[in-house]
Amino acid sequence: MSDATNSENAVLPPADEMVEKVRTALREVYDPELGMSVIELGLIRKIAVQKEQVDLTMILTTPFCPYGPAMVEQVKQKAQETSQFVTKVTMGLEVWEPSMMEDQAAANWGLYY
Repeated sequence: MSDATNSENAVLPPADEMVEKVRTALREVYDPELGMSVIELGLIRKIAVQKEQVDLTMILTTPFCPYGPAMVEQVKQKAQETSQFVTKVTMGLEVWEPSMMEDQAAANWGLYY
């Protein structure tokens, strides 16, 4: 019970709550060429929160995406701003494919799975 009343712990939300908060905030980061968020496109592959740090794994739609560096920086800044935690973005090795998109996003884009 002492952990629950500790003022340091009282201001830190549970990790799963922070993950959802960050995921929601990242819906505001758009791929400028496709006009869809990094979440809708399925570019954010993992969000983990541990001891005041957010670790994100992200991929791009193409390895040579001209907006890639800017999107990575926007993702980092948005996650850091939202969580108030140090944020690290790691580039994943997966190759993006349309099936990674959220269902509604794929339908809006004219893709059906």
